[in-house]
Amino acid sequence: AMAYEVRGVVARSKGAPVTVETIVVPDPGPGEAVVDVQACGVCATDLHYREGNITDEYPFLLGHEAAGVVAAVGEGVTNVAVGDFVVLNWRAVCGQCRACARGELQYCFNTHNAAQQMTLTDGTALSAALGIGAFAEKTLVHSGQCTKVDPATPATAAGLLGCGVMAGVGAAINTGGVRRGESVAVFGCGGVGDAAIAGARLAGATTIVAVDVDDRKLAWARQFGATHTVNSRSTDAVAAIRAATGGFGVDVAIDAVGHPAVFEQAFYARDLAGRVVLVGVPAPDMQITLPLIEVFGRGGAIKSSWYGDCLPSRDFPMLADLYRQGRFPLDDFVTEAIGLDDVEEAFDNLRRGEVLRSVVVLDK
Repeated sequence: AMAYEVRGVVARSKGAPVTVETIVVPDPGPGEAVVDVQACGVCATDLHYREGNITDEYPFLLGHEAAGVVAAVGEGVTNVAVGDFVVLNWRAVCGQCRACARGELQYCFNTHNAAQQMTLTDGTALSAALGIGAFAEKTLVHSGQCTKVDPATPATAAGLLGCGVMAGVGAAINTGGVRRGESVAVFGCGGVGDAAIAGARLAGATTIVAVDVDDRKLAWARQFGATHTVNSRSTDAVAAIRAATGGFGVDVAIDAVGHPAVFEQAFYARDLAGRVVLVGVPAPDMQITLPLIEVFGRGGAIKSSWYGDCLPSRDFPMLADLYRQGRFPLDDFVTEAIGLDDVEEAFDNLRRGEVLRSVVVLDK
């Protein structure tokens, strides 16, 4: 079989700076596809892999928020063909597990990754971030991880649908079920939080309160549709949200941080029968304590949003269409375009909160 040798960004050990290495991408086997990556966003999850916060299966091939063109497909692949423009998703729906069997494919509990592994040139197997590994010129994925979208969508914008933007938009429209005329609060105004704000605006929310501790991020939030902003370092966020909603609290409160103190604010900032949505990823050791009478007495729902409860085949093309119609601002999430050699620096910028998204653009 043929294999491809390409450049890729590798994390070799816990906390070590990433390096650009020659990686070997095998020819696709049954059900697999090789994709020429055109653009891949730098997401906090990649940094978590580098830091060893997810697993310790080093070395990692990082990158997972990507778009590109199918270069080769393996036996039995019918959903995509060579030349198709695709967004990569890390939930390849199986169609057969108990969630799929009851028609809730967005919860698929048995998602697929490629069976073969990409390697370093010495044969060391690479763990691909979220089963994708797209900080590379080519990557090997399961064909179900490829979602076709209209090729008129620029790769830099389309790739963001693969993770952060979808997580935020989906937290608002899928998990939170935001409806026309509702009020929404979003805690944390990075890429995911701003996408939740944009999603709430898309759904027709009329009051959208953005909460963060950084005024620069609150300015970004206004660009995406926040009608009110609250710096929770200096202002009581719950009181400010009540003030913006006639004293009642919001219909939907979205925690895009994943921190107990923030979740608690979201819990108390909503109206009776309101929905709390957790989309920020907490650390494994975090705990939350709430008075059970408050859980009961406020009614409503406490929901977690997995990947924005998205169904890639439904949601990616829809958002790409809305983007091309000028109705969804994907370009505004892209702070800078960078090369493979700039990923380590991009991680520093991400840590400092200086970018919404750095996007690796590969010269094809």
